[in-house]
Amino acid sequence: MSISRTLSLIGKDLRMGPRSPVFVFALLMPILITFLMQVVFLTLFDPKPRLGIADLGHSEITRSVAQMEGIELVSARTATELRLLVERHDVDAGLVLAAGFDEAVRSGKRPELPLYVSGESLASSRILLAITAIDLVREVERRTAPVEVTLEPVGDAQILPVTEIIVVSLVMFVLLMTGMFAPAFMLVEERERHTLEAILVTPVTMAEVLLSKALLGFIMAIVMALLTLILNRSLTAEPLALLATLAVAAIMCCEIGLIYATTAKDAKTLYSLTKTLNIFIIGPLFFYFFPSWPQWIAKLFPTYWFINPLYEIATHGASLADIGPELAVALGICAVLVVPISLLGRRLQVKLAAG
Repeated sequence: MSISRTLSLIGKDLRMGPRSPVFVFALLMPILITFLMQVVFLTLFDPKPRLGIADLGHSEITRSVAQMEGIELVSARTATELRLLVERHDVDAGLVLAAGFDEAVRSGKRPELPLYVSGESLASSRILLAITAIDLVREVERRTAPVEVTLEPVGDAQILPVTEIIVVSLVMFVLLMTGMFAPAFMLVEERERHTLEAILVTPVTMAEVLLSKALLGFIMAIVMALLTLILNRSLTAEPLALLATLAVAAIMCCEIGLIYATTAKDAKTLYSLTKTLNIFIIGPLFFYFFPSWPQWIAKLFPTYWFINPLYEIATHGASLADIGPELAVALGICAVLVVPISLLGRRLQVKLAAG
Protein backbone atom coordinates (compact mmCIF):
# COMPACT_ATOMS: atom_id res chain seq x y z
CA MET A 1 0.00 0.00 0.00
CA SER A 2 1.40 3.37 -1.05
CA ILE A 3 0.86 6.43 1.12
CA SER A 4 1.65 8.79 -1.77
CA ARG A 5 -0.99 7.18 -4.01
CA THR A 6 -3.52 7.33 -1.17
CA LEU A 7 -2.82 11.03 -0.63
CA SER A 8 -3.13 11.64 -4.37
CA LEU A 9 -6.57 10.01 -4.33
CA ILE A 10 -7.61 12.23 -1.42
CA GLY A 11 -6.42 15.30 -3.32
CA LYS A 12 -8.40 14.18 -6.36
CA ASP A 13 -11.56 13.77 -4.25
CA LEU A 14 -11.07 17.21 -2.71
CA ARG A 15 -10.77 18.77 -6.17
CA MET A 16 -13.74 16.89 -7.60
CA GLY A 17 -15.86 16.99 -4.43
CA PRO A 18 -17.38 20.47 -4.90
CA ARG A 19 -18.97 19.22 -8.13
CA SER A 20 -21.05 16.74 -6.13
CA PRO A 21 -24.26 18.06 -4.51
CA VAL A 22 -23.89 15.56 -1.67
CA PHE A 23 -20.35 16.77 -0.90
CA VAL A 24 -21.46 20.42 -0.86
CA PHE A 25 -24.51 19.65 1.26
CA ALA A 26 -22.35 17.80 3.79
CA LEU A 27 -20.21 20.94 4.19
CA LEU A 28 -23.12 23.38 4.43
CA MET A 29 -25.38 21.19 6.51
CA PRO A 30 -23.93 22.04 9.98
CA ILE A 31 -24.66 25.73 9.42
CA LEU A 32 -28.16 25.12 8.03
CA ILE A 33 -29.19 22.60 10.68
CA THR A 34 -27.71 24.67 13.51
CA PHE A 35 -29.70 27.69 12.35
CA LEU A 36 -32.86 25.59 12.25
CA MET A 37 -32.21 24.12 15.70
CA GLN A 38 -31.36 27.45 17.31
CA VAL A 39 -34.24 29.40 15.79
CA VAL A 40 -36.98 26.77 16.00
CA PHE A 41 -36.37 23.79 18.24
CA LEU A 42 -34.06 25.05 20.98
CA THR A 43 -36.17 28.16 21.52
CA LEU A 44 -39.18 25.90 22.00
CA PHE A 45 -37.49 23.47 24.39
CA ASP A 46 -35.32 25.90 26.31
CA PRO A 47 -36.79 29.43 26.12
CA LYS A 48 -34.80 32.09 27.95
CA PRO A 49 -37.01 34.64 29.76
CA ARG A 50 -36.60 38.18 28.40
CA LEU A 51 -36.70 40.97 30.98
CA GLY A 52 -36.87 44.57 29.87
CA ILE A 53 -35.62 47.22 32.28
CA ALA A 54 -36.05 50.98 32.12
CA ASP A 55 -33.34 52.04 34.57
CA LEU A 56 -33.71 55.74 35.31
CA GLY A 57 -31.11 55.87 38.09
CA HIS A 58 -28.30 53.33 37.46
CA SER A 59 -29.64 50.67 39.83
CA GLU A 60 -27.68 47.65 41.06
CA ILE A 61 -30.56 45.48 39.84
CA THR A 62 -29.73 46.17 36.19
CA ARG A 63 -26.10 45.13 36.66
CA SER A 64 -27.17 41.96 38.48
CA VAL A 65 -29.61 40.95 35.72
CA ALA A 66 -26.95 41.57 33.06
CA GLN A 67 -24.71 39.00 34.78
CA MET A 68 -27.41 36.30 34.87
CA GLU A 69 -27.03 33.56 32.26
CA GLY A 70 -30.64 32.37 32.47
CA ILE A 71 -32.29 35.74 31.73
CA GLU A 72 -31.98 37.90 28.62
CA LEU A 73 -31.78 41.62 29.48
CA VAL A 74 -33.33 44.19 27.16
CA SER A 75 -32.68 47.84 28.08
CA ALA A 76 -35.13 50.69 27.50
CA ARG A 77 -34.48 54.39 27.86
CA THR A 78 -37.89 55.36 29.24
CA ALA A 79 -40.93 53.73 30.83
CA THR A 80 -42.93 54.50 27.68
CA GLU A 81 -40.43 52.70 25.48
CA LEU A 82 -40.46 49.74 27.86
CA ARG A 83 -44.25 49.56 27.77
CA LEU A 84 -44.14 49.44 23.97
CA LEU A 85 -41.65 46.56 24.12
CA VAL A 86 -44.04 44.62 26.36
CA GLU A 87 -47.06 45.43 24.18
CA ARG A 88 -45.21 44.19 21.09
CA HIS A 89 -44.24 41.03 23.03
CA ASP A 90 -40.55 41.75 22.46
CA VAL A 91 -39.97 40.99 26.16
CA ASP A 92 -41.79 38.73 28.62
CA ALA A 93 -41.88 41.38 31.34
CA GLY A 94 -40.77 44.94 31.91
CA LEU A 95 -39.40 46.52 35.09
CA VAL A 96 -39.30 50.28 35.71
CA LEU A 97 -36.60 51.41 38.15
CA ALA A 98 -37.14 55.04 39.15
CA ALA A 99 -34.27 57.40 39.88
CA GLY A 100 -33.07 56.90 43.45
CA PHE A 101 -34.76 53.50 43.74
CA ASP A 102 -31.81 51.81 45.49
CA GLU A 103 -31.43 54.63 48.04
CA ALA A 104 -35.15 54.59 48.79
CA VAL A 105 -35.11 50.83 49.43
CA ARG A 106 -32.11 51.05 51.74
CA SER A 107 -33.67 53.89 53.75
CA GLY A 108 -36.69 51.72 54.56
CA LYS A 109 -39.15 53.33 52.14
CA ARG A 110 -41.49 51.33 49.89
CA PRO A 111 -40.95 52.80 46.41
CA GLU A 112 -43.25 51.79 43.59
CA LEU A 113 -41.90 49.02 41.34
CA PRO A 114 -44.00 48.78 38.15
CA LEU A 115 -43.76 45.35 36.46
CA TYR A 116 -45.38 45.04 33.02
CA VAL A 117 -46.17 41.50 31.82
CA SER A 118 -46.65 40.40 28.21
CA GLY A 119 -49.84 38.50 27.46
CA GLU A 120 -47.92 36.03 25.28
CA SER A 121 -45.24 35.19 27.83
CA LEU A 122 -45.08 31.75 29.42
CA ALA A 123 -46.44 31.40 32.93
CA SER A 124 -43.13 29.88 34.01
CA SER A 125 -41.27 32.93 32.65
CA ARG A 126 -43.57 35.31 34.53
CA ILE A 127 -43.06 33.47 37.81
CA LEU A 128 -39.30 33.30 37.33
CA LEU A 129 -38.98 37.00 36.49
CA ALA A 130 -41.25 38.06 39.38
CA ILE A 131 -39.32 35.99 41.93
CA THR A 132 -36.02 37.22 40.49
CA ALA A 133 -37.17 40.83 40.83
CA ILE A 134 -38.09 40.29 44.50
CA ASP A 135 -34.77 38.61 45.26
CA LEU A 136 -32.83 41.44 43.60
CA VAL A 137 -34.71 44.04 45.64
CA ARG A 138 -33.74 42.13 48.80
CA GLU A 139 -30.12 42.20 47.70
CA VAL A 140 -30.31 45.98 47.27
CA GLU A 141 -31.85 46.20 50.73
CA ARG A 142 -29.03 43.99 52.07
CA ARG A 143 -31.53 41.43 53.34
CA THR A 144 -31.59 37.69 52.77
CA ALA A 145 -34.66 35.77 51.70
CA PRO A 146 -36.68 34.24 54.59
CA VAL A 147 -36.64 30.83 52.83
CA GLU A 148 -34.37 28.96 50.45
CA VAL A 149 -35.99 27.05 47.58
CA THR A 150 -34.29 23.82 46.49
CA LEU A 151 -35.13 21.67 43.47
CA GLU A 152 -35.56 17.99 44.30
CA PRO A 153 -36.71 15.54 41.59
CA VAL A 154 -39.31 13.05 42.82
CA GLY A 155 -39.62 9.53 41.41
CA ASP A 156 -37.38 7.54 39.14
CA ALA A 157 -37.50 9.93 36.18
CA GLN A 158 -34.41 12.01 35.53
CA ILE A 159 -34.32 15.67 34.63
CA LEU A 160 -34.04 15.67 30.84
CA PRO A 161 -31.36 18.01 29.44
CA VAL A 162 -33.17 18.49 26.13
CA THR A 163 -30.79 21.12 24.76
CA GLU A 164 -27.71 18.93 25.27
CA ILE A 165 -29.45 15.89 23.78
CA ILE A 166 -30.44 17.88 20.69
CA VAL A 167 -26.85 19.08 20.23
CA VAL A 168 -25.55 15.49 20.59
CA SER A 169 -28.15 14.36 18.03
CA LEU A 170 -27.05 17.12 15.69
CA VAL A 171 -23.38 16.11 16.00
CA MET A 172 -24.38 12.51 15.33
CA PHE A 173 -26.24 13.57 12.20
CA VAL A 174 -23.21 15.53 11.01
CA LEU A 175 -20.94 12.52 11.60
CA LEU A 176 -23.28 10.31 9.58
CA MET A 177 -23.47 12.74 6.67
CA THR A 178 -19.80 13.68 6.43
CA GLY A 179 -18.13 10.53 7.70
CA MET A 180 -20.46 7.89 6.36
CA PHE A 181 -22.73 9.01 3.54
CA ALA A 182 -20.58 11.54 1.64
CA PRO A 183 -17.55 9.22 1.07
CA ALA A 184 -19.86 6.27 0.36
CA PHE A 185 -21.79 8.28 -2.22
CA MET A 186 -18.56 9.44 -3.89
CA LEU A 187 -17.37 5.83 -4.22
CA VAL A 188 -20.71 4.65 -5.64
CA GLU A 189 -20.70 7.62 -8.00
CA GLU A 190 -17.28 6.57 -9.32
CA ARG A 191 -18.63 3.07 -9.94
CA GLU A 192 -21.61 4.41 -11.88
CA ARG A 193 -19.39 6.64 -14.00
CA HIS A 194 -16.89 3.78 -14.51
CA THR A 195 -14.03 5.95 -13.30
CA LEU A 196 -13.23 3.42 -10.59
CA GLU A 197 -12.28 0.81 -13.18
CA ALA A 198 -9.96 3.36 -14.82
CA ILE A 199 -8.29 4.05 -11.47
CA LEU A 200 -7.77 0.35 -10.75
CA VAL A 201 -6.07 -0.14 -14.12
CA THR A 202 -3.23 1.97 -12.71
CA PRO A 203 -0.99 0.67 -9.88
CA VAL A 204 -3.63 1.96 -7.41
CA THR A 205 -5.19 -0.90 -5.40
CA MET A 206 -8.71 -1.26 -4.04
CA ALA A 207 -7.33 -1.00 -0.50
CA GLU A 208 -5.84 2.40 -1.32
CA VAL A 209 -9.13 3.58 -2.82
CA LEU A 210 -11.09 2.53 0.26
CA LEU A 211 -8.48 4.04 2.59
CA SER A 212 -8.55 7.35 0.72
CA LYS A 213 -12.34 7.54 1.02
CA ALA A 214 -12.13 6.66 4.72
CA LEU A 215 -9.48 9.29 5.43
CA LEU A 216 -11.43 11.94 3.54
CA GLY A 217 -14.57 11.09 5.50
CA PHE A 218 -12.58 11.07 8.76
CA ILE A 219 -11.18 14.56 8.15
CA MET A 220 -14.55 15.96 7.06
CA ALA A 221 -16.33 14.38 10.04
CA ILE A 222 -13.90 15.79 12.62
CA VAL A 223 -13.90 19.29 11.13
CA MET A 224 -17.66 19.49 10.65
CA ALA A 225 -18.41 18.04 14.09
CA LEU A 226 -16.12 20.60 15.77
CA LEU A 227 -17.69 23.37 13.69
CA THR A 228 -21.14 22.21 14.77
CA LEU A 229 -20.13 22.29 18.43
CA ILE A 230 -18.62 25.76 18.02
CA LEU A 231 -21.76 27.09 16.32
CA ASN A 232 -23.87 25.66 19.16
CA ARG A 233 -21.45 26.97 21.81
CA SER A 234 -21.04 23.45 23.17
CA LEU A 235 -17.26 23.04 23.35
CA THR A 236 -16.40 21.54 26.73
CA ALA A 237 -13.55 21.98 29.16
CA GLU A 238 -12.34 18.44 28.29
CA PRO A 239 -10.85 18.88 24.78
CA LEU A 240 -8.84 15.64 24.92
CA ALA A 241 -11.90 13.55 25.77
CA LEU A 242 -13.95 15.32 23.11
CA LEU A 243 -11.36 14.87 20.36
CA ALA A 244 -10.84 11.21 21.25
CA THR A 245 -14.59 10.55 21.14
CA LEU A 246 -15.04 12.36 17.84
CA ALA A 247 -12.09 10.46 16.36
CA VAL A 248 -13.52 7.07 17.35
CA ALA A 249 -16.98 8.12 16.14
CA ALA A 250 -15.58 9.26 12.80
CA ILE A 251 -13.69 5.98 12.33
CA MET A 252 -16.80 3.89 12.95
CA CYS A 253 -18.97 6.07 10.70
CA CYS A 254 -16.40 5.85 7.90
CA GLU A 255 -16.26 2.07 8.21
CA ILE A 256 -20.04 1.79 8.08
CA GLY A 257 -20.01 4.04 5.04
CA LEU A 258 -17.47 1.78 3.30
CA ILE A 259 -19.64 -1.26 4.01
CA TYR A 260 -22.62 0.53 2.46
CA ALA A 261 -20.57 1.66 -0.55
CA THR A 262 -19.06 -1.74 -1.31
CA THR A 263 -22.45 -3.42 -0.93
CA ALA A 264 -24.61 -1.00 -2.96
CA LYS A 265 -24.53 -1.43 -6.72
CA ASP A 266 -25.76 2.11 -7.42
CA ALA A 267 -26.84 5.35 -5.74
CA LYS A 268 -30.46 4.21 -5.46
CA THR A 269 -29.42 1.13 -3.52
CA LEU A 270 -27.19 3.27 -1.31
CA TYR A 271 -30.09 5.57 -0.46
CA SER A 272 -32.24 2.55 0.37
CA LEU A 273 -29.57 1.10 2.64
CA THR A 274 -29.09 4.33 4.56
CA LYS A 275 -32.83 4.91 5.00
CA THR A 276 -33.43 1.33 6.11
CA LEU A 277 -30.42 0.66 8.33
CA ASN A 278 -29.68 4.07 9.81
CA ILE A 279 -32.40 3.54 12.39
CA PHE A 280 -29.98 1.04 13.95
CA ILE A 281 -27.21 3.64 13.77
CA ILE A 282 -29.09 6.42 15.55
CA GLY A 283 -31.10 4.06 17.76
CA PRO A 284 -29.29 4.88 21.03
CA LEU A 285 -30.40 8.52 20.79
CA PHE A 286 -34.02 7.58 21.44
CA PHE A 287 -33.10 6.16 24.84
CA TYR A 288 -31.98 9.61 26.01
CA PHE A 289 -35.33 11.13 25.07
CA PHE A 290 -37.14 8.28 26.84
CA PRO A 291 -35.11 7.50 29.97
CA SER A 292 -37.83 5.18 31.29
CA TRP A 293 -36.98 2.63 28.57
CA PRO A 294 -34.63 -0.23 29.58
CA GLN A 295 -31.25 1.39 29.08
CA TRP A 296 -29.38 -1.87 28.58
CA ILE A 297 -31.02 -2.23 25.16
CA ALA A 298 -29.12 0.83 23.92
CA LYS A 299 -25.83 -0.99 24.57
CA LEU A 300 -26.74 -3.52 21.88
CA PHE A 301 -26.22 -0.83 19.22
CA PRO A 302 -22.57 -0.47 18.15
CA THR A 303 -22.84 3.31 17.92
CA TYR A 304 -23.87 3.51 21.59
CA TRP A 305 -20.23 3.13 22.57
CA PHE A 306 -19.31 6.52 21.16
CA ILE A 307 -22.69 8.26 21.44
CA ASN A 308 -22.83 7.78 25.21
CA PRO A 309 -19.31 9.18 25.79
CA LEU A 310 -20.28 12.20 23.69
CA TYR A 311 -23.43 12.58 25.79
CA GLU A 312 -21.48 12.28 29.05
CA ILE A 313 -19.00 14.91 27.90
CA ALA A 314 -21.79 17.31 26.86
CA THR A 315 -23.93 16.90 29.99
CA HIS A 316 -21.53 16.00 32.81
CA GLY A 317 -18.11 17.13 31.56
CA ALA A 318 -16.74 13.59 31.63
CA SER A 319 -12.98 13.19 31.32
CA LEU A 320 -11.05 10.78 29.12
CA ALA A 321 -10.58 8.46 32.09
CA ASP A 322 -14.35 8.37 32.66
CA ILE A 323 -15.22 7.41 29.08
CA GLY A 324 -12.09 5.35 28.37
CA PRO A 325 -13.71 1.90 28.83
CA GLU A 326 -16.58 2.73 26.47
CA LEU A 327 -14.23 4.12 23.83
CA ALA A 328 -12.16 0.93 24.13
CA VAL A 329 -15.27 -1.10 23.27
CA ALA A 330 -15.95 1.21 20.32
CA LEU A 331 -12.39 0.76 19.05
CA GLY A 332 -12.81 -3.01 19.34
CA ILE A 333 -15.93 -2.78 17.16
CA CYS A 334 -13.97 -0.68 14.66
CA ALA A 335 -11.27 -3.35 14.53
CA VAL A 336 -13.87 -6.04 13.85
CA LEU A 337 -15.44 -4.00 11.03
CA VAL A 338 -12.13 -4.08 9.13
CA VAL A 339 -12.79 -7.74 8.26
CA PRO A 340 -16.08 -7.29 6.33
CA ILE A 341 -14.69 -4.15 4.64
CA SER A 342 -11.70 -6.12 3.39
CA LEU A 343 -13.87 -8.99 2.12
CA LEU A 344 -16.38 -6.67 0.45
CA GLY A 345 -13.56 -4.68 -1.13
CA ARG A 346 -12.06 -7.81 -2.66
CA ARG A 347 -15.48 -8.92 -3.92
CA LEU A 348 -16.03 -5.52 -5.51
CA GLN A 349 -12.65 -5.65 -7.22
CA VAL A 350 -13.48 -9.09 -8.63
CA LYS A 351 -16.81 -7.80 -9.96
CA LEU A 352 -15.15 -4.82 -11.62
CA ALA A 353 -12.48 -7.04 -13.15
CA ALA A 354 -15.20 -9.32 -14.52
CA GLY A 355 -16.81 -6.39 -16.28
